[in-house]
Amino acid sequence: MLKLVLPKGSLEKATLDLFESADLTVNRSSAVDYKATIDDPRIAEVRILRPQEIPTYVAEGLFDVGITGRDWVEETGAAVVSLGELAYSKATSNPVRIVVAVQQESAATTVADLPQGLRVSTEYPNLTRRFFESKGIDADIRLSYGATEAKVPDIVDCVVDITETGRALRAAGLKIIDTIVTSYTELVANPVAAADPAKAHAMAQIRTLLLGALDARGRVLLKLNVPRDRLDAVIGAMPSAKSPTVNELYGGAGYAVESVVPKRGINMLIPQLMELGATDVLELPILKIIP
Repeated sequence: MLKLVLPKGSLEKATLDLFESADLTVNRSSAVDYKATIDDPRIAEVRILRPQEIPTYVAEGLFDVGITGRDWVEETGAAVVSLGELAYSKATSNPVRIVVAVQQESAATTVADLPQGLRVSTEYPNLTRRFFESKGIDADIRLSYGATEAKVPDIVDCVVDITETGRALRAAGLKIIDTIVTSYTELVANPVAAADPAKAHAMAQIRTLLLGALDARGRVLLKLNVPRDRLDAVIGAMPSAKSPTVNELYGGAGYAVESVVPKRGINMLIPQLMELGATDVLELPILKIIP
């Protein structure tokens, strides 16, 4: 039913891992194959292409739905429908930002301080041009094919570059003076496909699985037994996504408690709960959380 396009390159492994976690495993003959399949009746075709191209291909109807960055949607100006953010990137769940950066020694602290006619290097020429035009600044926009941060000050006066932490820019002796776009990975759809009831339903189901897999990351299911007189103390110590589930044990021997808790800190939590009276503690992995 759905023609799906996934990003190749830095997002590729993280995307394939997410789909596997969502029980939508992407199968292909080799790691360099651009065609793939997913054993799911809702997905008829899968391609793996550069994220820069995906918004345009989806907007043109070559694919029904795809995953790309908001940065490339903004750069291409593609008319796609957003189905929502997928909070992951190549390494973390942090968003990336497209920023304006100048030399650390520059007197400029905002874009308004930049001179007319400045030279700008960027991999996002369209987005950059629109941004500087909106600020009333005449800028000489130069397309960069990489190592953008290395071109200040000998080749250009400032850069518009993508960053997750700002570390590479600082290492190159640059400082950030503005943010143009904050970009998460995003699920986008062709407007015509999104208006088709059957395809829209399939897209919503796929989105539910992906978000469920993302929501489960970093969490575990904790199950334990606790005597009646220690219940309040144990419950009070348990972090919980919602209220813990509490069921009385057979014969009134206490309670069975279960709760979704962060994986981080579990090494401290379990001994604490046992000291408070918990027994028979089980820590179980979670594959998906569907609210």
